[in-house]
Amino acid sequence: MKKYDINPDENGYFGKYGGQIIPPDLKPIFDEIESFYLNIKNDEDFQKELRDLLKNYVGRPSPIYYAKNLSAKIGGAQIYFKREDLNHTGAHKINHTLGEALIAKRMGKKKLLAETGAGQHGVALATAAAVVGIPCEIHMGEIDIAKQAPNVLRMKILGAKVVPVKMGTKTLKDAVDSAFGEFVKDPQNTFFGIGSVVGPHPFPMMVRDFQRIVGEEAREQFKEITKQDPDALIACVGGGSNAIGLFSAFLENEQIDIYGVEPSGRSLNPGDHAATLTLGKPGDIHGMHTYLLQDEEGNPEPVYSIASGLDYPGVGPQHSFLKDIKRIKYELASDKESLEAFMELSKVEGIIPALESSHAIAFAMKLAKKMKKDKKILINLSGRGDKDIDFVADKLNI
Repeated sequence: MKKYDINPDENGYFGKYGGQIIPPDLKPIFDEIESFYLNIKNDEDFQKELRDLLKNYVGRPSPIYYAKNLSAKIGGAQIYFKREDLNHTGAHKINHTLGEALIAKRMGKKKLLAETGAGQHGVALATAAAVVGIPCEIHMGEIDIAKQAPNVLRMKILGAKVVPVKMGTKTLKDAVDSAFGEFVKDPQNTFFGIGSVVGPHPFPMMVRDFQRIVGEEAREQFKEITKQDPDALIACVGGGSNAIGLFSAFLENEQIDIYGVEPSGRSLNPGDHAATLTLGKPGDIHGMHTYLLQDEEGNPEPVYSIASGLDYPGVGPQHSFLKDIKRIKYELASDKESLEAFMELSKVEGIIPALESSHAIAFAMKLAKKMKKDKKILINLSGRGDKDIDFVADKLNI
């Protein structure tokens, strides 16, 4: 029996986290998605179509790269990257959006709907929508639209309708609120392509399952390259999809240390970070019970990160479960550290990482120094930094 890599119970809970905390009239909609997914996940025609797209459209398997220059410069452990940045659309998000789009098509839905922060999920869903032939609508906070202009343009070119969100902090949490508001207007004909392992059951399970390919590939590739498992795994955590995608294949091996890296932003004062698992406490958000940065009344606190894909006050419920049972250690990286890691990897290895991934790199650089040279670290390089270069250039006066 598996101890860590578990499925949610019949009510959608990983331990005490998850569930379907939604209006009663929406429960049949999400139950239908769960039933459809559980029936189709092992359907050979569905899996064949998905495998073909992942191989010949996305370009999987993504390679593992030994960062020998960075490893030598830092000293200590050897650093490897799972190169999800090389996927079509530039990030790991395409792995689950293709699955969601295929399910939506087979369910006869008329529109794909989603939120996005950094724009990578929006681009990936717009791409998947174009492939399967379903209209797509993406809700995105005005602040993120300004920060991520290249991805906004990509979504529009791909045929998606981009809806600016002007309420609240005008970032990811508000984009989720806005998209959910649109979804409830016509849930029968709309498929909400949730962008991470968050939201009501079955999405935390379903998105995780589609992202498992990252870890399954990595486990085989790493042993082929190094003849061993990694000593440590590292990935950034906002909602948590890229992290759980890598981690899920290794959870049962207790010899491997696993680290999720959250944004400590400008400071650890309220509104200056998005360190949900570090400073939050259990609460309800967007249809799930999970760790949440919240005020005294239980309302979500404003959050911030230099990486638009990480500035979310909640987190995937499976991450909350894995924190409580102490299988994963959740660490922090600041804006400053992440910018330094962004520039370091670019200059030393010729790889421009997404600011989200830069949080994982920043922590890995610190950890590697503390480890022996025969130890090996595997980082999920979850996305490329093309979308961030104008913002970084402005921030650093390049």
